[in-house]
Amino acid sequence: MRRPSIRSLAGGAAGIVAGVIGGIALTSISAAVPPPGSRPATLDAAHTPPVLTLPGEPARLRYAVVCTPREDGQPCQGSGEIYARAGQRGDFRRFTLQRGDDSAQGRYFVDLPPEIASSPDGFSYYAVLRDEGTGATATVPSGGASAPQRSFPLGDAVEVDLGTHPFGRVRGRDERTLAAPWGSAVGRVGLSGSRELGFVGPSSFDVGADGAVNVLDQVNGRVERWLHGRSSATALAVSGGLADLAVEADGTFDVLEPPNRATPAPVLRKFGRDGVLQWAQRLSDRTWSKLAAGAAGPVVQQEPSEQWLPAAERGAPLDRAAQAARGRSGRPVGNGREVIVERLGAGELRLAETAGNTVVRGWRITSATPLGEVQLAEPDGGRLVVVAKTYTEERAEFLVLVLSRFGLERRFAVDALEWAESAPLARFRLEGSSLYQLGSTPAGAFVDRFDLEVSR
Repeated sequence: MRRPSIRSLAGGAAGIVAGVIGGIALTSISAAVPPPGSRPATLDAAHTPPVLTLPGEPARLRYAVVCTPREDGQPCQGSGEIYARAGQRGDFRRFTLQRGDDSAQGRYFVDLPPEIASSPDGFSYYAVLRDEGTGATATVPSGGASAPQRSFPLGDAVEVDLGTHPFGRVRGRDERTLAAPWGSAVGRVGLSGSRELGFVGPSSFDVGADGAVNVLDQVNGRVERWLHGRSSATALAVSGGLADLAVEADGTFDVLEPPNRATPAPVLRKFGRDGVLQWAQRLSDRTWSKLAAGAAGPVVQQEPSEQWLPAAERGAPLDRAAQAARGRSGRPVGNGREVIVERLGAGELRLAETAGNTVVRGWRITSATPLGEVQLAEPDGGRLVVVAKTYTEERAEFLVLVLSRFGLERRFAVDALEWAESAPLARFRLEGSSLYQLGSTPAGAFVDRFDLEVSR
């Protein structure tokens, strides 16, 4: 069995960040101009921010720095500074990164002093990293002082202990809203790949307020729309890679595509209801985890900033600098609020809803069974709906949690039917009080609906 991914989302669905720094394949985000005939100077970084902290918890900030190897074959000489402050406003203090031996967690680190780490208003910071040999530099997050990484105290969190997950007790669907066999005709969905390398099916989907289900059938270069059992298709000029989809209230499509041979950077494309491309905009950072619709336009969880960055506002794309300058730790969910999610180790999730720079409610979830990626974390009225993968070496299921300010209101599990690959954090959508799941089998792809108001 393929082991589940342990990359989570921030806000992701809503602010969810957890990364494995060791072994990451990194591309360049900052480069110095090399002398003729030499290898290009590159520098990249990875960092897992402590976005939600408990009282008295120390703050060690770790960074993996990857840069051009030296001519003698030895590792590059990285260095850098952290600029940190107590709270979310005011002047930053400078701290020099130290080099340690723990490459798996991030070889370069800083321990923030208690007066910053234990501030009742949290703390904020950014890093400036460099390769001493070439002069290449990188700022993480990319907005620097304009949009620093923000950490908030989780002092009054509701504690939820899930115990050991009972596999095999999954809840059945309330409705299968679509079942599409593999193929190219309308009403079918495309499939690519092989038994040896794995198969790829529809990469993402979205659900409208009218219950219409839109599936990104990138293999066939289109979006298919299902409503009341009938399907229609709109052609889109997409690359065919694993992309994410968001359908705006006016029926236009946002498609977030990964790099490819023609476009070596991730790009957000805006298509009209007729499928005509309106604009395309490169993302600020080197890669992404999730696309979501924001109040003013699409927002993207980007890496290595590990923030949610707006990609457009009021229909117009934002350039890379404007995206970077507006990054936030949480996913915006309306009414000036954001949802932040942090995954720690194999069995702990921390979640918070913030207003401005204040935590208004929070939860700390622990589990004896490992928790993997967080597919979704979104408010539903006064509740928060969370979908996370839970797994062992032998099996996996998705765990659905409905949280209130009093604790765990409801929980159930659904099968992880993932025969064909999709975008990593695009298998669930919440519309009203209904949860939708995109899945696949050897026969085709489907979308199931689960009504959260129904107890089973």
